[in-house]
Amino acid sequence: MEASNPLDAYSRIVAGVAEQLTPRVASLRVPRQGSRGGTGESLGSGVVFTGDGFLLTNAHVVGQASGGTAAFSDGTSVPFRVVGADPLSDLAVLRANGETPAPAELGEADRLVVGQLVVAVGNPLGLAGSVTAGVVSALGRSLPARGRVIEDVIQTDAALNPGNSGGALADANARVVGINTAVAGVGLGLAVPVNDTTRRIISALMADGRVRRAYLGLAMMPGPVPAAWRERLGRKTGLLIAQVVAGGPADRAGLRAGDLLLTVIGRPVAVSQDLQRLMFSEAIGQPLAITVMRNGALVDVIAEPTELVAA
Repeated sequence: MEASNPLDAYSRIVAGVAEQLTPRVASLRVPRQGSRGGTGESLGSGVVFTGDGFLLTNAHVVGQASGGTAAFSDGTSVPFRVVGADPLSDLAVLRANGETPAPAELGEADRLVVGQLVVAVGNPLGLAGSVTAGVVSALGRSLPARGRVIEDVIQTDAALNPGNSGGALADANARVVGINTAVAGVGLGLAVPVNDTTRRIISALMADGRVRRAYLGLAMMPGPVPAAWRERLGRKTGLLIAQVVAGGPADRAGLRAGDLLLTVIGRPVAVSQDLQRLMFSEAIGQPLAITVMRNGALVDVIAEPTELVAA
């Protein structure tokens, strides 16, 4: 009898999350214009996250469409319009034209740990209210998407299928910690995290319909701080500059491939998200003090980001 207790507890958690979230996750139908002039429809999922009818989904679910239809598990269906989409984060905000269920609670993905239980709720293959469960397999992954890279995604082994995109990835308390964005392979799913950065993106989409970002022209990856400097700097990692775009703001400031980025406006940067938090509209055209390590010495430069132009 004792051997069944862990399974019972696990089942109760998953069932509780499903009960709370399934009514709040819509099945989306979005009209699409075919490449040969025909019309079609794409399927996805969306999560109600405000009491006045705003939904969160993936940018790739809505594409270039201006609206569509959201259907809920209680049988109701409402039209929606696309308020704004941000391909760089693969997030989009919708507004329902009609009554929607009570909103889901947004959680904090930065508190997740590898091995933690997560539950995916969505509408794979158009099948409403599908629930799968698994664990956080990895954090901080990068997802190539349509010529861009979406950083800091959550990797999970909760089963995902086409149509799950835009659905909820939730913790054991039914708080939405991610928006499912891709099926990367058998037993491998990815989700955009819900954190401070994505909250800023969501707020910008709700207010302006787009996200203005600052651009430095750098490609980076985590890199180690030399052992001799770790105690003095109080840290072990920075961001290693792998590439500097010729003629870009970083290039004009004198940054080079091989530099180890340590601070921006005095704030430590160790992972890409640290820098992304600083690269919003208020940084455009403003001088940013940047400290890097180059050939074993600290070097200070001033860079002025330009506005990132969408491809």
